[in-house]
Amino acid sequence: MSVLSDSLSKAVDSLLKRGLDQYLGQLHRGIEKESLRVTPDGTLASTPHPCALGSSLTHSSITTDYSESLLEFVTGIHTNISQLIQELHNIHHFTYQHIGNEKLWVNSMPCIVESEEKIPIAQYGTSNIARMKEIYREGLHHRYGSLMQTIAGIHYNFSLPCDFWYMLAEQDGIDNIKNYKSKRYFDLIRNYHRLSWATIYLFGASPAVCQTFLNNREHSLTPLHRHTFYGPTATSLRLSQLGYSNESQNDIQINYNNVESFVQSLRYAIQTSYPPYEKIGVKANAHYRQLNSNLLQIENEFYASIRPKRVTKSCQSPSRALCLGGVEYVEIRNIDLNPFVPVGIDADCIRFYDLLLLACMLLDSPEMDDAEFQLTVKNQQEMVMNGRNPDSHIMLVDGEKNSFAEMHELLNALTPLAELLDSLENSINYQLSLQSQRFKIDHPELTPSGQIVTRVIKNEDSFFEFAMDLAEETERYFKNSKIDPEISQKFKQLSHESHQAQKEIEEADSMSFDDFLVDYFNRQNSPMPSCGCGNTL
Repeated sequence: MSVLSDSLSKAVDSLLKRGLDQYLGQLHRGIEKESLRVTPDGTLASTPHPCALGSSLTHSSITTDYSESLLEFVTGIHTNISQLIQELHNIHHFTYQHIGNEKLWVNSMPCIVESEEKIPIAQYGTSNIARMKEIYREGLHHRYGSLMQTIAGIHYNFSLPCDFWYMLAEQDGIDNIKNYKSKRYFDLIRNYHRLSWATIYLFGASPAVCQTFLNNREHSLTPLHRHTFYGPTATSLRLSQLGYSNESQNDIQINYNNVESFVQSLRYAIQTSYPPYEKIGVKANAHYRQLNSNLLQIENEFYASIRPKRVTKSCQSPSRALCLGGVEYVEIRNIDLNPFVPVGIDADCIRFYDLLLLACMLLDSPEMDDAEFQLTVKNQQEMVMNGRNPDSHIMLVDGEKNSFAEMHELLNALTPLAELLDSLENSINYQLSLQSQRFKIDHPELTPSGQIVTRVIKNEDSFFEFAMDLAEETERYFKNSKIDPEISQKFKQLSHESHQAQKEIEEADSMSFDDFLVDYFNRQNSPMPSCGCGNTL
């Protein structure tokens, strides 16, 4: 038995002995899923956010991300995977009823984009907070380019129920549950950085791009045919240097050892001016080009594969919320859209993430210095560009390892946990999910990235033609079926209420935008409350 298997088996045995297993059937899950709106010919839609979908500023389920064309669907929190996927399905279904002849792009890498100037920045109305959101996005355009912001993905939100933490803290003799939860969630985060390279191989689904995405950009991709470039053994170009693993953020070093160190390193980045961004300028002819010239305009600008999260109050920064209330859940951010699934993610994928994230929380998690963190970054990039090569290697603290052998070892270690979760719901679904992942390791062509490359090569399609076919297939799937009238009415009511909420926000504004921005950053940069360690940040 490997060290990993032995450690996780002991952790599962401990859960059983302490009676904590009963709470694992109530895992809390939520999904945020992005999709571009495109025209019937597959180019980026330039139309405004459809009014029938509600206000993108205030709607709880349907909003936009960087671009006016980049929809973002947000589910509630679910303990049942089928209900979670059903809600995501309902949001898609309603959306398809109200976008006319447009369709949703089903791939993470974008459709045909003729130029960055034709990528519309999201609009949120006339309020001060709306204008701030728009200027933040204009800053992203000047800093990283708009193409990067058209890449879509899935965020998976995960947490354990409160009763689990209360019993665990009581058994461990811990009085401060807030700090204890935060400590354990940061244990999870560090271990996720150590192990998430495997998820890039198993679920990466962006091995190819349309030529229009590469115009005037340096790259090492291989030309295929008909305006298509790809990585022959790549898995997720979305996470490559062409996507969200952007060199512009290499000067930002975030510490994941605890809430205090995380908040300190993040605050340093949002308070430290950066010469290349100073050259952009904050204003030009009274027009804002970015919110400020710091390493990060606001905390959300930092692109991370996993984040500690807490629901924030109005105008409250994420880090202040963490200091006041502790970590509430973690957000996984490195999941590609699966173009073969109507809603972009399936139950098998969710179950695997449940297993991996629980394992990351249960396993010992030594503190991580920057040298080890950079190792995790290199492992991620190896899997991004070379993941389907059976000879690919990753670097662990005990030396270089074959990635395929290490993935098998990881899946074997997760087996007792899968058996435990299956016993709670009287099924074998978690074990079947593990078996599906084993097939992918033994047969790289079964991975989403492998399936995409195989289809593009076999059919001699361009990447665009392949993606467009699936987008049309998904469109037919949703448009050829009737939406439940109650669900339709529910979303219509949400849309109406969101428009009204936006109007109330706009009417309530009582200061100029310049004063609003000064006040906002004064509050964000004020001294932090104690995170529980006795220090004020």
